[in-house]
Amino acid sequence: MLRGYLKVRDTCPVCSEDFSPQRADDGPAYLTILIVGHVLAPFILFVYSTWRPEPWTMVTVFSIGTVALSLYLLPRIKGAFVALQWAKRMHGFGGPEAELGAPGDV
Repeated sequence: MLRGYLKVRDTCPVCSEDFSPQRADDGPAYLTILIVGHVLAPFILFVYSTWRPEPWTMVTVFSIGTVALSLYLLPRIKGAFVALQWAKRMHGFGGPEAELGAPGDV
């Protein structure tokens, strides 16, 4: 689904589904920050209260961990956002008949 790190392909190479209507925007980044913060915050508290490492050691180790986890999760979450939009027929994925609505809708 992705071409490169975060660029969504225009069409699916297997089924030729059009991915151009996708609108992931800032959702994947927001969710990535939320997950990384909730995963690492308790771990940081545990490490600090158990071993009391030097501040620069903690900054170095947890900065690397934060960046690595963020870079790992971001493309996967973006793919999940696009897949959710496709599954729910959001933002133009439903085709022209979904855009117009069913006959008799007011």
